Amino acid sequence: MITIKTKEDIEKLREGGKRHAEILRKVSEMVAPGVTTKELDEYAHRLIIEGGDTPAFLNYTPEGVSYPYPASLCVSVNDEIVHGIPSDFVLEEGDIVSLDLGLVHKGMITDSAITVPCGHVSKDVQKLLEVTKGALNVAIKNIKPGNKTGDVGHAIEEFVKPYGFGIVKILAGHGVGYSVHEDPYVPNYGKPGTGEELRPGMVLAIEPMLNLGTDEVYVTEDEYTYITADGKKSAHFEHTVVVTEEGCEVLTK
Repeated sequence: MITIKTKEDIEKLREGGKRHAEILRKVSEMVAPGVTTKELDEYAHRLIIEGGDTPAFLNYTPEGVSYPYPASLCVSVNDEIVHGIPSDFVLEEGDIVSLDLGLVHKGMITDSAITVPCGHVSKDVQKLLEVTKGALNVAIKNIKPGNKTGDVGHAIEEFVKPYGFGIVKILAGHGVGYSVHEDPYVPNYGKPGTGEELRPGMVLAIEPMLNLGTDEVYVTEDEYTYITADGKKSAHFEHTVVVTEEGCEVLTK
């Protein structure tokens, strides 16, 4: 069911979104060769708790998975697209690292992700990061009352097409706020004029995921981590936004 958030809800999301963005910024600055993904998770967890908030992903069990997610931060490296579980894996020069965080502030949930380079990366990987971030910005510009989820997906698809990157199609953006995942489903491809109509007060997590190679992906044995079928790198950027009377407001900026 699609929910419309109240002014009070949106103010809480706005407050939480600012905290969320600051935590992601601090964690991203920690990404460097020699750091483990578990250390990134521990730092994010500490920052959340020190701020008086709660991690949204820790102990959350998505549909179709047999056990709760065991960390506060999803850390996906290189060919891992999303939902990578932090571990003793040590980052190396040239890696790219997706940091995906869910935050609960005063009972309201925000969801945001960034992908950052670990040291120097190749030109094609840098372009992948730029285009994925650009796809998120294009999507946000197409979020306004009267538009549909298909309009947003189509805008992403058309923006990405000239670059030849694989668009991950089995994963998508979604409603958020009262729960980690709510309706509507917001795919990163689509046809104009199709899907759910956007209305003021809807809160959405918009998250394009692009691969350097194929768009084919699969889930590993841990049930959470999605990886590219050809082993090439993947990038992921995400913001939580609220649909307004004029367009939308980015809450996790």
